[in-house]
Amino acid sequence: MPPPAVSTAPVAPVVASSSSAAAAAPRRPRSLRLRVTPYASVSSSSSPSTLAVSIPPPPPARHSRKQLVGRDGAPAKPAKPRVFFLDVNPLCFRGSQRSLGAFARWLALFFAHVSLRDPVVAVLDGEGGNEYRRRLLPSYKAHRPRGPGTGADSRVIDVLRECNVPVVRVDGYEADDVVATLTEQVLQKGFRVVIGSPDKDFKQLISEDVQLVMPIPEIGRWSFYTLRHYVAQYKCDPTADLSLRCFIGDEADGVPGIQHLVPGFGRKTAVKLLKKHGSLENLLNTAAVRTVGKDYAQDALVKHADYLRKNYEVLSLKRDVKVQLDDRWLSTRDSCNDSSVLSDFLLKFNEGQNIRGN
Repeated sequence: MPPPAVSTAPVAPVVASSSSAAAAAPRRPRSLRLRVTPYASVSSSSSPSTLAVSIPPPPPARHSRKQLVGRDGAPAKPAKPRVFFLDVNPLCFRGSQRSLGAFARWLALFFAHVSLRDPVVAVLDGEGGNEYRRRLLPSYKAHRPRGPGTGADSRVIDVLRECNVPVVRVDGYEADDVVATLTEQVLQKGFRVVIGSPDKDFKQLISEDVQLVMPIPEIGRWSFYTLRHYVAQYKCDPTADLSLRCFIGDEADGVPGIQHLVPGFGRKTAVKLLKKHGSLENLLNTAAVRTVGKDYAQDALVKHADYLRKNYEVLSLKRDVKVQLDDRWLSTRDSCNDSSVLSDFLLKFNEGQNIRGN
């Protein structure tokens, strides 16, 4: 069987052709005001902030004394360079409705105040990417539409390419699996990784060198989410994230937790057991030979071990997708087209009410 097809966009700057000299003349970028914030919990009552639309040039590189000098006065080790992965499909929706305007808006914010000129790789779901998980668990994303028109279309891909972002799609795999595989390859080359996505599945990848940056619709900004934020939120290490989610499930993806089978078995019990035993597999193996907790928990672990292992297989991101990192994707992104391309795209898809000229 031939390997899955991988579609990638060129890294070199894209120059739009024109039949007239007037069309070739440089356009004056429109003014946009865009903001990003550190991670913070947001209540549903927060009102969206107004998106202004200018794509200012990236600020000059700055280094604080703390960055350049260690605690003992010796030169500090320079920070590793960053590579961003952009999970495209969820950005193409506003709520449950498809919206290219929402995609343009989040992309403009992302380039202006998040990634700047750091390398960015955009990743899309491949054809039939959900199927192997649906075979394991028919309820997996069963409420979501399938087929043409449910993901990013050619206009999205064209905008990304015009902004000099390579686009990767591997048939038979979801974007999450492609990102997880490429993340491992980027880390091996000595880079840090930042994943731009609202998808909590990526929390299982968080480490000192892997962060998330999430779009927060309530405040209209991207928000960084790090190892420190994870520990503060869940009171455990991200290495236990996948095992924990096998117990609590994922309602958004149609993966039921164990509480509908054992109502008393909640997050608190799962965290306590995982802190002691480290992983779901260690916990299940131990419970098979000796008592690990209260009677209800012990009975649940023995009786529903296969159920929990299936959840683990469904929720686990694959790291063996047949995709290879291209070293050209690690180069500084040429942002020269951002202002004109994104301003036009925002105007076209009814985001013009937030645009203010100079």
